[in-house]
Amino acid sequence: MRTPVLTLVALATLALLPTVLAAQAPQPDADFMRQAFQGGLAEVELGRLAADRAASLEVRQFGQRMVTDHGAANAELARLATRKGVVLPTEPGSAHAATRDRLAALGGIEFDRQYMAEMIRDHQEDVTAFQRQAESGQDPDVRAWAAGMLPVLREHARLAER
Repeated sequence: MRTPVLTLVALATLALLPTVLAAQAPQPDADFMRQAFQGGLAEVELGRLAADRAASLEVRQFGQRMVTDHGAANAELARLATRKGVVLPTEPGSAHAATRDRLAALGGIEFDRQYMAEMIRDHQEDVTAFQRQAESGQDPDVRAWAAGMLPVLREHARLAER
């Protein structure tokens, strides 16, 4: 009795293995997801800082938009990562923390200038990375998510440059 049950369990496990493996994102795509999520966390954190500290109403509004848009993107990416078996970081990386600390020490118009310069640089890099992922990522779901985010990131870059 024990052998047939073990055989059935083994066969069921083998039958499900391709489904489980298919759901996992390839390593380059998983790395992209982790980096995109970490960057999104930084955008939200810096956006909150700008919404609170910026001298200009336009910069405060831009910061709030970063909180809203990147917060929503992070939520979508978190759902995708869960489906793909990718564990995402829980906080921005050390480079982002250094940027946050540098900006937090500023005030007034100097904060506005440096924050917006950071947003221009960051969103240009994001557009390049997301374009590359959308064109050459291995996982079709991750490629589609990156492609779907490109118009938003391009709009952010355009707004930051203005």
